[in-house]
Amino acid sequence: MPSLDFYQRFLGFEVQGSASAEYSILKNGDAVIAINSHSVLFRPIIRCGSIPARAGLGVEIVLKVADVEGAYRTAKKSGWPVSDLALQPWGLRYFRLVTSRHTS
Repeated sequence: MPSLDFYQRFLGFEVQGSASAEYSILKNGDAVIAINSHSVLFRPIIRCGSIPARAGLGVEIVLKVADVEGAYRTAKKSGWPVSDLALQPWGLRYFRLVTSRHTS
């Protein structure tokens, strides 16, 4: 994956765990990034709660917070489209906030 090479070679990030063709986590000091392959990310339509939106091409920003439930309540009050609070199989509790509405 060219992005993986770029972040390692030019920006000094190191792979955390095992690098994958589909998903890799890299770290440089306190900065942590995750890289997905285009084939994994590209889905023409995503759903954020009941609101369909075109999937972005390029960047999904993930923010780690100490109080995900509090952040979720605040996001719900914001008026932006917010997905349900969910639990990933590996234990991550998360929600998605879509910052632009581009419907198909």
